[in-house]
Amino acid sequence: MADGSSETKSSNQMWGGRFASGPDAIMEEINASIGFDKKLYAQDIRGSIAHATMLAHQGIISAEDKDKIVHGLDTILSEIDSGAFEFSRRLEDIHMNIEARLAALIGPAAGRLHTARSRNDQVALDFRLWVKEELQKTEKALTGLIAAFLDRAEEHAETVMPGFTHLQTAQPVTFGHHCMAYVEMFGRDRARVRHAIEHMDESPIGAAALAGTGFPIDRHMTAKALGFREPTRNSIDTVSDRDFALEFLSIAAIAATHLSRLAEEIVIWSTPQFGFIRLSDAFSTGSSIMPQKKNPDAAELVRAKTGRVNGSLVALLTVMKGLPLAYSKDMQEDKEQVFDAAESLELAIAAMTGMIRDVTIRADRMKAAAGSGYSTATDLADWLVREAGLPFRDAHHVTGRVVALAEQKGCDLADLSLAELQAINSAITDKVYGVLTVEASVASRTSFGGTAPSEVRKQIAWWRART
Repeated sequence: MADGSSETKSSNQMWGGRFASGPDAIMEEINASIGFDKKLYAQDIRGSIAHATMLAHQGIISAEDKDKIVHGLDTILSEIDSGAFEFSRRLEDIHMNIEARLAALIGPAAGRLHTARSRNDQVALDFRLWVKEELQKTEKALTGLIAAFLDRAEEHAETVMPGFTHLQTAQPVTFGHHCMAYVEMFGRDRARVRHAIEHMDESPIGAAALAGTGFPIDRHMTAKALGFREPTRNSIDTVSDRDFALEFLSIAAIAATHLSRLAEEIVIWSTPQFGFIRLSDAFSTGSSIMPQKKNPDAAELVRAKTGRVNGSLVALLTVMKGLPLAYSKDMQEDKEQVFDAAESLELAIAAMTGMIRDVTIRADRMKAAAGSGYSTATDLADWLVREAGLPFRDAHHVTGRVVALAEQKGCDLADLSLAELQAINSAITDKVYGVLTVEASVASRTSFGGTAPSEVRKQIAWWRART
């Protein structure tokens, strides 16, 4: 690595002739980004290699200089990977740190690398490459979470449980059907990820500072070399665009919200009052004072991380909302938000996938609760419509009277005698008892996307073909 004096010289050269000396300590503190943007080192080196190769191909630099540059950059990559590279705050960011080290390694040829590009399009490229790679990791993680839910849904396609609205018992459903609700949610998240990858699949390099360049570069060549579909089409928008980062944060916020809703249910269901599930020791902790406690800390932390992800989205939206075209230094504040949100989301998905695979389902407790709160009342009303010919509103009224009687007697609907039911409506026959069990209720819900085990299995098969 270059010594301190050469670092200062490089820093001053970067600032140009207008400034007689480098920035003071406060300016250095606010201006430096190497503390976080060093995370982009692999993308920066990859982009520089593609750029140098294109410059040589176009005859803008010599093949000899290109070879020196590529060898030097490969050396720097190895140094950073091994931990031998020394990052300098005086050199501000990852780009200048790598450029200074390249100059120390190969001499004047290093200065030719920056031909026909700016730090504006360089950072846009590095960041876009990083976000694209992170989205690809997120897609893979979501696929794993979806697969975990599909396995549990298949295992419990017939396991009855109460379905809730307003967190009050509504109608019986199956646990498999409930699992498939999360498959749909995380499936939409994955679809958003795939769309975002397609949407952002354009290469910024070659836009230069904001106006493009007069050198005869081939932006399609660098785009292809870097795995992009094509280059961006407007140089001003290219260097000022952070929509790809906002889209990532938007997707992360929605996915984190879904994870938080799931975490909330895990917290509730693991309480002794519900007892629907039992978490494994791997995703629980004990109490420092109460030996009987088993706390769902992993789920609670997933729920809490949603606040961090949402905060990152709002922060970057706020940074970007007042910026005139093209580039402003404000945009340096984009990366920490995305890095933090990506780390939080990645960890939350991994934790939730582990919890879903490890959790013990207490089917007996679910079944016992499934019939509570007169959850088959709607089935009685539907039966009165089908079998007794009552208009639904009349059937609804009759069912309400039946529920009131059961409440008065402190029993379930199926425990009322036929005489008691017929005293409310004479059209009721003993066939009604066939629809008052939770098993009969869920089996009858055969509409497309319904909770009947046969429908749940159809949806599992549909998703397995797409996972």
